[in-house]
Amino acid sequence: MPRLLLATSNAHKTAEVAAMLGAGWRVEDMRAHPGLELPEETGVTFEENAVIKARGASAALPGLLVLADDSGLEVDALRGEPGVWSARYAGAGAGDAANRARLKKELRALAGSGDDTFAARFRCCLALVRDGAVLHVSHGAVEGRIRLEEQGAGGFGYDALFVPEGYNDSFGVLPAEVKNQLSHRARALEEMRRWLETPA
Repeated sequence: MPRLLLATSNAHKTAEVAAMLGAGWRVEDMRAHPGLELPEETGVTFEENAVIKARGASAALPGLLVLADDSGLEVDALRGEPGVWSARYAGAGAGDAANRARLKKELRALAGSGDDTFAARFRCCLALVRDGAVLHVSHGAVEGRIRLEEQGAGGFGYDALFVPEGYNDSFGVLPAEVKNQLSHRARALEEMRRWLETPA
């Protein structure tokens, strides 16, 4: 069974990726490698940050396939913010609730028209690296809108605010099976999975 290190300690992301890749992969994350630290995300794009993280983990674990993602939320009314700063939108070390609170505050300041939804998308970039070499990069996006009222406790990050196109419920309410079919990470991972399964 091929082994894949996901360059994250986020149990939600690990479970999501493992479910999408299926039983044919042994997916582990950084919790299985105490002391492994990722370099600071200094890129200005999701792809740059994904490659930085994957190469950082790969340098410490020779021979192992490493998959890193960088993903985030882009809101049109905020000129693409929070973007690559999605995980730290309310400041370094801020949690999901603080990041959502800042996003809602920024959008409420723009909501003078009475509109309480804002066009947005989640983007994801995945970088696959072994021994420092980038083997493949994949991208995924899902269009939708941000609602100022949170809905549901499922998912993580901005899921309770994001309603995907064609749905009335947020990612925080939609069943995991539905989210895994629609999500930006699912789309990037499906492209990566197809690449991994293509004979060399």
